[in-house]
Amino acid sequence: QVQLVESGGGLVQAGGSLRLSCVGSGRTVSTNAMGWFRQAPGNEREFVAGISRSDSSTAYADSVKGRFTISRDNAKNTLYLQIFSLLPEDTAVYYCAAAATSLTSAIYRVASRYNYWGQGTQVTVSS
Repeated sequence: QVQLVESGGGLVQAGGSLRLSCVGSGRTVSTNAMGWFRQAPGNEREFVAGISRSDSSTAYADSVKGRFTISRDNAKNTLYLQIFSLLPEDTAVYYCAAAATSLTSAIYRVASRYNYWGQGTQVTVSS
């Protein structure tokens, strides 16, 4: 059974930084296209960042470009999201997700394309 477990969230002041981690079972992280999404209360789940299977491609939502960096450590089967310059509007539950694909350079921005999801980690940014 595929499992994804996020960690690293917390309460941070605006302008601060966090690094979120997502550990996958088996080789889930290293063999799938991966993504980070977030969901704030009352809002739909939205795409934040994605990385292709081959690591040759990354993509970001416009709202986080220049502040968020997605990466992965295949040896640790772990996906990361480094967040700088946090804003109050970044407050949300952050989820990692895995999308099975045969395309090595594909990145998916739509939540329905992802097959597996973690339970989420809460990020709260105080102003």
